[in-house]
Amino acid sequence: MSYENYNPRAALLAQARDLLTRAAQAAMADGSLPEAELPGFIVEIPADPKNGDVASNLAMAGARAFRKAPRMIAEAITAHLPELTGTNFDRVEIAGPGFINLYASLSWFTDVVRAASENEQYGRTDFGQGLKYNVEFVSANPTGPMHMGNARGGALGDCLAAVLDWAGYDVTREFYLNDAGNQIQKFGKSLSVRYRQLFLGEEACPLPEECYQGADIIDRAKAFAEQYGDKYLNADEAERSKALIDFALPINIANMEKDLGKYRIAYDVWFKESTLHASGAVQAVVDKLLASGACYKAEDGAIMYRSAQYAAKYGTVNKKKTEDGSEEEAKDEVLVRANGIPTYFAADIAYHYNKLAVRGFEKAIDIWGADHHGHVARMKGAMDAIGLDGEKLDVVLMQLVNLMKDGKPVRMSKRSGKAISLTDLLDMVPIDSARFFFNQQQAASAMDFDLDLAIKEDSDNPVYYVQYAHARICSILRKLESEGVTYQGAEGWAGYAFPEAGEQELMRLLAAFPAEIVLSAQRYDPARINHYVTDLAGAFHKFYNSCRIKDAEPQAQQARIALCLGAKHVIYSVLSMFKITVPESM
Repeated sequence: MSYENYNPRAALLAQARDLLTRAAQAAMADGSLPEAELPGFIVEIPADPKNGDVASNLAMAGARAFRKAPRMIAEAITAHLPELTGTNFDRVEIAGPGFINLYASLSWFTDVVRAASENEQYGRTDFGQGLKYNVEFVSANPTGPMHMGNARGGALGDCLAAVLDWAGYDVTREFYLNDAGNQIQKFGKSLSVRYRQLFLGEEACPLPEECYQGADIIDRAKAFAEQYGDKYLNADEAERSKALIDFALPINIANMEKDLGKYRIAYDVWFKESTLHASGAVQAVVDKLLASGACYKAEDGAIMYRSAQYAAKYGTVNKKKTEDGSEEEAKDEVLVRANGIPTYFAADIAYHYNKLAVRGFEKAIDIWGADHHGHVARMKGAMDAIGLDGEKLDVVLMQLVNLMKDGKPVRMSKRSGKAISLTDLLDMVPIDSARFFFNQQQAASAMDFDLDLAIKEDSDNPVYYVQYAHARICSILRKLESEGVTYQGAEGWAGYAFPEAGEQELMRLLAAFPAEIVLSAQRYDPARINHYVTDLAGAFHKFYNSCRIKDAEPQAQQARIALCLGAKHVIYSVLSMFKITVPESM
């Protein structure tokens, strides 16, 4: 049997549904049940294996259709089950009012252990069928350093992309550089003022409140002055700003790439907003919206988009303030100002059009801060307006992070006296901890990042706990090998029944790995895999403490080595897919 793309739980559930469907049809055919349309029913993995490896509510779901008590329906169905020999099951029981519980066969458990121990890529599936998915995350403004939200978004986006890849999707990681528009003009103005201050003093050139106030702006202006001196001091504002932007923006982008690289994030695509304007893509989208009637020209010459009309399908759009301070639903929105300059929203529509229509991604997945929740309906509606499908744009909203130390919030860096940036964080905690901790909770949950826990090197720290399990397995295998015990492959444990509870718990968790990958991909929730691998590490420790390997009889010893190899492969796969160090000794 080939174990490539093998998903034991999916195979178990699919076969259970098939067996139960055929049994119900057979019961209707011989009159044990009245003829009726088979109702929709559930087959699922019970939380407690005492209730079977698969449980079904078919009898309860069919009570109305078959006009019988669920228990009687269950008895009729189980009496007509095909021969279980050669299937993934070896017995069936009826529980309570009529639940049908099926118990997996030894051959199924054997396949799980073989798949996990023999296939180092166990967990990968072809569920995604190679569909092209684009995951855009971080996309921080290139006018300043990245902040804590970017740290969380970076881990979530990168881990989500990894899970999608393992689930069989063709994934592109993307960073969208906002290198055009108002924020770049503001960047240039801020640099220009700081540059002039170096020669004329702060009193002669006060920095307006609306400009960027960070020390990084001063650093860039000084570096520019060191290279060009006062060459641009008397140039007109537009020339000076452009020269400063052309000098400083590449430095900022290079620093972002370097910092993200330190965080172990490598993008497939760095997409520049400026290319959309230069290529005419923004204007083309505006023209397309005008032609479809989704936009119109206002009296002052601005081009307005009928936002609420298209966004209503997807929920509430951003509200806007009225003159009296109250809020009202946003209605038509400006896409191109009266002066002919497109808004950021116009470029954003063109960017997503590029992803879905030009580059042909089946899904565009964006990781956004929760403060952008009102923009979700606008963007999805805009995809409909442009002739695409808004359902092909999915947005994962990410809540805020609270840094905690000694049980208290930490907001400022001791080094800079400013808000803690991504680089500050990576100087404070190990990168393994940062990546694991930021992927510990669903994006929609606000999280407290415990700095004290992140630097601990004991089992209280979840990433250390998982890494230790891998190192412990490596140590066990090395010691056995040093004593002359080598693994002989599945032939060495053929027919072993895995009678111990510790063995069975570990096998069931190994069986769950591919299904957890698929669920994480479907739900855009890579945190599931963190919880899964932590549970697996715990199950391995329990197994090793309760099931001797060194002094076990040969068949049991070989089977338990196979379980060690399976756990080792899966832990290695999870940590490496999430770009976390996988130690072989600790």
